[in-house]
Amino acid sequence: MRAMLMRQPGEVADRPLRMEEVAVPTPRPGEILVGIRACAICRTDLHVVEGELPPLRTPLVPGHQAVGRVVARGRDATRFREGDRVGIAWLRHTCGACLYCATDRENLCERAEFTGWHADGGFAEYAVVDEEYAYSIPSVFSDVEAAPLLCAGIIGYRALTLAAVRPGGRLGMYGFGSSAHVTIQIARARNLEVYVCTREPSHRQLARTLGAAWVGDLREPMPHRTEGTILFAPAGDLVPVALRNLARGGTLALAGIYMTPVPRLDYEADLFYERGIRSVTANTRADGAALLAEAARAGVRLTTTEFPLEVANQALELLKVGALTGTGVLLTEDGFRV
Repeated sequence: MRAMLMRQPGEVADRPLRMEEVAVPTPRPGEILVGIRACAICRTDLHVVEGELPPLRTPLVPGHQAVGRVVARGRDATRFREGDRVGIAWLRHTCGACLYCATDRENLCERAEFTGWHADGGFAEYAVVDEEYAYSIPSVFSDVEAAPLLCAGIIGYRALTLAAVRPGGRLGMYGFGSSAHVTIQIARARNLEVYVCTREPSHRQLARTLGAAWVGDLREPMPHRTEGTILFAPAGDLVPVALRNLARGGTLALAGIYMTPVPRLDYEADLFYERGIRSVTANTRADGAALLAEAARAGVRLTTTEFPLEVANQALELLKVGALTGTGVLLTEDGFRV
């Protein structure tokens, strides 16, 4: 099969991913083999490829928002049938026995493993996954539309939950990339008033189109304090900026897996009056199932740019400089034929 392989991390401008022919993986007991049609790109992929997340294995096939069809099943894999359409997401294994797993917090499992970091992911024509960590895809979404939901959507959904804005309340967002453009649609379906601060003019226009009540640059003061805010941009220096636009008792949810250093905070100006900060760590499978169901009910529509699999480096480079509106999605040859 064809796969975009990373033999060692490097700047995407130096093309660290190479198209290579590798063996089709064999599903082990409980696993399914998926013929990939579409795999969305994510800033986490960029962090893996450029080494901001330390490499856990090489060579590696990145990618963790993959959609395709089951083509084979390992022994005892009975949840799906050949031909079923499924999604492969970031979370791919937890121990199932620790305190976190036993209390519906499997995202915090210390032995958790992740697709495209611990194991080969979706920048390839085939991938394997434990069937218990695969998702059924609602029929209302095409392969291209469904792919960004599997991380951008799920993480935004968890961040929205942690931001804890009451129905009809105000939600702030910093950064407006792949995750935010899904999350705003869920928020608007819940009748939240959304304020967006983002750098790129095209992202500001998309935010307006998707129903933002106010849109400004990253450091502009919002017209009102928000009850909850999500920081999507991996920029630690925006943490105090966001906190100072937060109402008393509000929560700032940090949605990234990586962030530049956070500057010193002033207790009275930034944190007093029970303002809180919550980091978002991966997701549970329940988060994923809930997001897919709510996105289908809310009529979420994805803004995407499609690329052939072999230009994954270039697509990640566009993501890095903020030149993508919505989500970039890599397509295999099967994806292009559908």
